[in-house]
Amino acid sequence: MKISSVWLWVPLSVLVSWSAWGGDAVAVGYNSDGVWTAVTYYSSGTPKGGADYKDEAGAREAAVRDLENRAGEGVAKVTVIGASDRTGHVACARGKTRAGKDLHAVGYGATKQEASRTAFEELNGAGATKNQKVIYSYFSHGSEASPAPKKKS
Repeated sequence: MKISSVWLWVPLSVLVSWSAWGGDAVAVGYNSDGVWTAVTYYSSGTPKGGADYKDEAGAREAAVRDLENRAGEGVAKVTVIGASDRTGHVACARGKTRAGKDLHAVGYGATKQEASRTAFEELNGAGATKNQKVIYSYFSHGSEASPAPKKKS
């Protein structure tokens, strides 16, 4: 099972996302002041039928549960910003606007580079052109991927 987290202790006031590719989900935690303080994702590590495959709904539940467990009482609200059941690469990138606001975007693609590029395009389109960087990237298996091989008894 792949559950990974990136904790961001920077006030993040703006968020841009699209639905993600793969049996995966990205969840964001907010503190009681409405500041985005944490992000966690779940991605299916095996194709449909494998031991580590979850559909979109299962991936959403896993990401939310992981974020709540890791953040504990510090999280007041959890929102899933992207989830789907398609195979592909996903990248989450951060940039700053001219006003100094942090903005995050999620990009998707057939390759890691394409996912990063589309995340940066989203940031550029939203005016977050400064200090851009990919915070995390991953690959996830969706329902249309080749089935996992059956174990021999």
